[in-house]
Amino acid sequence: MSILPDEAVFADFKKQCLSTDNWANKYDKEGMQVWVETSTSQKKNPVHKIKCKMTMKDVSAATMYDVLHDGRYRKKWDPAMLDTFDIARLSANADVGYYSWLCPKPIKNRDVVSLRSWKVTEEEYIIVNFSVKHPKYPPRSDLVRAISVLTGYFIKPIGPNSCTFIYLSQADPKGSLPKWVGNQASKVLAPRVMRSVHEAGQNYQQWKGQNSPAQKPWLCPEQNVLPMMDPGELSIQRADSLENVDESSKISTQECEDSS
Repeated sequence: MSILPDEAVFADFKKQCLSTDNWANKYDKEGMQVWVETSTSQKKNPVHKIKCKMTMKDVSAATMYDVLHDGRYRKKWDPAMLDTFDIARLSANADVGYYSWLCPKPIKNRDVVSLRSWKVTEEEYIIVNFSVKHPKYPPRSDLVRAISVLTGYFIKPIGPNSCTFIYLSQADPKGSLPKWVGNQASKVLAPRVMRSVHEAGQNYQQWKGQNSPAQKPWLCPEQNVLPMMDPGELSIQRADSLENVDESSKISTQECEDSS
């Protein structure tokens, strides 16, 4: 059975993005909403599920799709990123890559190796990713290897220069995190990241015009110079095979400094 996402994966992800059942609203300001999942099973489940939605009145869906794919540009706008790079192509609409990010101090920084796949129709753009094991990129000692169970983006055009932008993440940060991290994630960090993404969309056309404007391998597969890799060499990274890190007693160094 192939590890690559099939139509059912994209359909289920879209359904989750548009669903309102079992989601508690944690933030609702300036055209942006943040929800966390409230299903009863969550008490036994370490997986955190968060969903962010933003109405972008001045950026097209196509531009936001380019922003999410453009790894060179991400280094310009992503405030949490430590490092990111693509590793290999798996198919015309899938690749595997590496991403590491800063966590609120004193929580240890995280990284992830994930399989990313995308689907584009006239009505919408969908990108999904989930954690995989890659033989050449095992967990590092200086970072906690997190797990993306299923994370991605759903972008729907509203008009020629506006869109609905939804980010949904179902992730296991690997470790017992203090409650303030979850609160900060939904009320401070998620809105901050969404604002950064929106600003990245506003500035992308100008940046891209000066940085290989014709180079968009996510739209033109023939431009892709990544090595091909057999998807069979990858396996889904299960959370229970990674070390748990207990950080539940850590106190925030900027305890709610900017949560007002």
